[in-house]
Amino acid sequence: MKTVQEKNQENAITIVVCSKKSDNKVRKTDEIEKLATTAGLNVVDSFYQNVKDFNRSTVIGTGKVEEIKNYIENCKEVIDVAVVDYPLTGSQVKNLEDAFGVKVIDRVGLIIDIFAQGAQSREAKLQVKLAQDLYLLPRLSQFQGSSGRFGGVGVGMRGPGESKLELNRRVLEKEIDSLKKQIAKIKSQRQISRRERLESRLPKIALVGYTNSGKSSLLNLLTKDNIYADDKYFATLDTTSRKLFLGEGEYALLTDTVGFISDLPHQLVDAFSSTLEEAADADLLLHVVDVSLQKRDGDKREFEVNIDITNKLLDELGATKNRIVVLNKSDKLAGPVEIKNHQILVSTKTGAGIDKLLDAIKLLLN
Repeated sequence: MKTVQEKNQENAITIVVCSKKSDNKVRKTDEIEKLATTAGLNVVDSFYQNVKDFNRSTVIGTGKVEEIKNYIENCKEVIDVAVVDYPLTGSQVKNLEDAFGVKVIDRVGLIIDIFAQGAQSREAKLQVKLAQDLYLLPRLSQFQGSSGRFGGVGVGMRGPGESKLELNRRVLEKEIDSLKKQIAKIKSQRQISRRERLESRLPKIALVGYTNSGKSSLLNLLTKDNIYADDKYFATLDTTSRKLFLGEGEYALLTDTVGFISDLPHQLVDAFSSTLEEAADADLLLHVVDVSLQKRDGDKREFEVNIDITNKLLDELGATKNRIVVLNKSDKLAGPVEIKNHQILVSTKTGAGIDKLLDAIKLLLN
């Protein structure tokens, strides 16, 4: 996947590790490339390996390490970063950096970096900083040994406000404690606001779904608002609530939430518990799905796999079963798709299906 490189943009390769029978190479490669692009990387090439017996030092086998090393050394493009689609320990990152001679970042670090770029509110910035510190703490020796070699900047080195990382364990532990206290205070204030909303007796609807499925665009269309929406992963991190007019003087409270993704790092699941709380407390869920993702993933299509991933997370949260699956981006479909019960085909771009969706919302809230 070669793209036009922007000024000062880092060149990257991605390395997909398939460790389970259910892993789909094409899906995993496509997802990690999209994540890397969202983080601002220019993806030059991708590699993958099916791994049965993990190499404790590097995860991937020595032969694959040598293959990638030779590629980096002989590539016409200067490779700056190797992105490994797997959670790595600090020593594994260091070993791979020693072998490749470039900065190495794993899936967890990449997603945290994307969140760091997207955090806007004070709470989101605190949450991301906490996730970043919790990720960094067990990897201090790796960062201390490598950040100087590779410049200490760029993907994997950023944070809210672009502040410099303080690589001192005691300082970091103290900062983590302080961040937890600040977040707890904000959470307490938010609980008061949530109780007030509960007492308002407005029905609560939460927009949930895989990242980049069009949740924010749907909120804008339904409420005639103009909150930020973009065609990239994790464009929205902050919880946003707006009143939705249902007709005849009736309203509901519609809340946008952060997007889901397979293998979302636990640090970020914990950090963004506030947006998950909105999903758990809702009277109705609008499960937004990008139905244009029609590639086969085993015996299912990609959008169906995304539905399963989101449903699993929602069930773990104890979220209501009162759900509508909103099959979005119908304007991108080349042919017809099967519409099952509690599924509605829409397009936030053209407005198709929105009236039918509103009717379904009114019916399920009564």
